[in-house]
Amino acid sequence: MYTIKTLNKISPIGLAALNPTRYEISDGMEDPDAILVRSAKMHDYAFNPKLKCIARAGAGTNNIPLERCTDSGIVVFNSPGANAESVKELVLCALLLSSRDIPGGMKWVEGLKNSPDTVAADVEKGKSQFAGPEIMGKTLGVVGLGAIGAKVAAAALSLGMNVYGYDPYLSVKAAWRLSSEVQHAGSLEVIYRNCDYITLHLPYMESTKEIIDSAAIAQMKDGVRLINLARGELVCDNDMLAALESGKVARYVTDFPNGKTAAAKNVIAFPHLGASTPESEDNCAIMAAQEIAEYLETGNIRNSVNLPAAYLEPSGNARLCVIHRNLPAVIKGMLEVVSGAGINVENMTSKARDKHAYCIMDLNAPVGDEQLAQIRSVGGVLGARVIVH
Repeated sequence: MYTIKTLNKISPIGLAALNPTRYEISDGMEDPDAILVRSAKMHDYAFNPKLKCIARAGAGTNNIPLERCTDSGIVVFNSPGANAESVKELVLCALLLSSRDIPGGMKWVEGLKNSPDTVAADVEKGKSQFAGPEIMGKTLGVVGLGAIGAKVAAAALSLGMNVYGYDPYLSVKAAWRLSSEVQHAGSLEVIYRNCDYITLHLPYMESTKEIIDSAAIAQMKDGVRLINLARGELVCDNDMLAALESGKVARYVTDFPNGKTAAAKNVIAFPHLGASTPESEDNCAIMAAQEIAEYLETGNIRNSVNLPAAYLEPSGNARLCVIHRNLPAVIKGMLEVVSGAGINVENMTSKARDKHAYCIMDLNAPVGDEQLAQIRSVGGVLGARVIVH
């Protein structure tokens, strides 16, 4: 029986993906094998020695201490693409809201309630102040062409927009999702120079922090409309507010309001609604639960944000799974322990990702507690366990 602790309210549909005869799930679990989390802050969370993995029911993992998890031999999963439809629909909403001042117009109409007899006439007189351009025929730049960006690009094409896409890390799988009508931009400068609307779909990391700043904005078209439903930190707030004040940027739509942007001129701020649909919450929870189950039961890793993907078709009688630093002789040390116990390796795979690696060995017999302790003591090993087939 595996144990799973939930740190937030997780969709029951997602939890139902875990076989109740094999999993015990509770928000009060003391020593879990795995954790299911959405938004709970875990940077100060004390990891129990038994903890093997953490799955985030969502895409971002800023609330999880990735480096500390890796050093503790804990795999961290996210749910890429599970909320893509939800975010895509909100981007379409943002495109329309950024074109015409619909929020301002609605607020203005509410102010007419004290003059009910003249509302119709007042509307006709005042409506021009909320007018704006159609999106058909305009050019949209999609920065980041993962699951969400690809859906946004396809939807924009169907609405009659011209679409440029930029993603220096575009995978073959992601490329197959893209329409041939999406024009490839070789640089961000191409996006800035050609696009009337720009939507961001990037992860937040050191290299993308405040990627939209005064220098980037200066290269954009006058009156550009920018949509950021990815991460608030991708945009420099002070530079954006200055651009809005000058008119260089006509509208800024963000899903991450803060003290500077919440009520700023020409900012349309959503209360972090990108994945706030029941369908998205269900899909993210299902994917996270499936990732946990596959890792705990087979050792295979999919959609990890801190370790490489690794898959090995089961063979032999037992499986040794080892998380280690990507250093010479680590695998040699493990093999010496295994062979010294008279155990044969029937199949194996080893995958590396930057400074860390993951090795799966299928054995003709399980290693004992003594050998497992020896493997854990090999220099560079961060975590090791045995799964009996």
